[in-house]
Amino acid sequence: MDNKQINISVVVPVYGCAECLEELHNRLVIVLNSLVKNYEIILVEDASPDDSWQKILQLTKNNSSVKGIRLSRNFGQHKAITAGLDFATGEWIVVMDCDLQDKPEEIIKLYEKANEGYDIVYARRSLRKDSWLKRNTSKLYYRVFDYLTGLKSDEAIANFGIYSKKVIKQVILFKEQNRSFPLFVRWVGFSYTSINVEHSERFIGKTSYSIKRLFSLATDTIIAHSNMPLKISISLGSIMSLSSFGYSIYLVLRYFVQDSQVEGWTSVMVSIYFLSGLILLTLGILGIYIGKIFDETKERPLYIIDEII
Repeated sequence: MDNKQINISVVVPVYGCAECLEELHNRLVIVLNSLVKNYEIILVEDASPDDSWQKILQLTKNNSSVKGIRLSRNFGQHKAITAGLDFATGEWIVVMDCDLQDKPEEIIKLYEKANEGYDIVYARRSLRKDSWLKRNTSKLYYRVFDYLTGLKSDEAIANFGIYSKKVIKQVILFKEQNRSFPLFVRWVGFSYTSINVEHSERFIGKTSYSIKRLFSLATDTIIAHSNMPLKISISLGSIMSLSSFGYSIYLVLRYFVQDSQVEGWTSVMVSIYFLSGLILLTLGILGIYIGKIFDETKERPLYIIDEII
């Protein structure tokens, strides 16, 4: 297949899904054989704690269309996607998760829609089969993200979709350490649309994204794509300064007009603690931005490959 043009590449980041891989592979093969002559399935093992790599090795032995990439450590889902995209050679590239919540059979609808003249076709999960907590935290995140960035996001769209080669060529030029594949795709432009797809429950196991990890991911993404938190801190500082100035004028007038002494040790202490907290919050936000700048200036590789099959 090395000398043949690959029609579709399927990039799958793999973490904690060893028991899903054979089922995922078999369903992908059926779908891809029905669509195109030549294809490749790129499985990127992101230092999974189970025996995912052994499963991938077995699949590569049984099917020459399967490629396995093993990262040297856990770099995160979006960097694993980047590794897969760097090695994808297809005219069309499908990105999907490994837990079978993204149904391989929906690739047929994505590919047919792409052939109508679109460079990007997003898979829209009209009815998500996630837990109540995950669905609602996702809604909250996108509302906050849209407010801070001025964008309009669709919470039903994630990584799953089909993308033309020219789109992916531009996406892999992004070298930021803080990565978000869907946001990169949105930024590059090109013609796009979305279609509703069926979303499944996890084939087995549970998500590796804890609340703490999701919060960290959300914070990193917002910081990477918006400077609004800095503007909000400036606004808060300005409001507090104007309020303090206005209150000081009131106290001076009260002293001279009513001959009233200024009292209230408790209120003074509360004000001091409140303003100190506000200052520390602002410095913390600024520190996060500086930290991200520091990370980017190191220019470390996005990922390190241990083995390629």
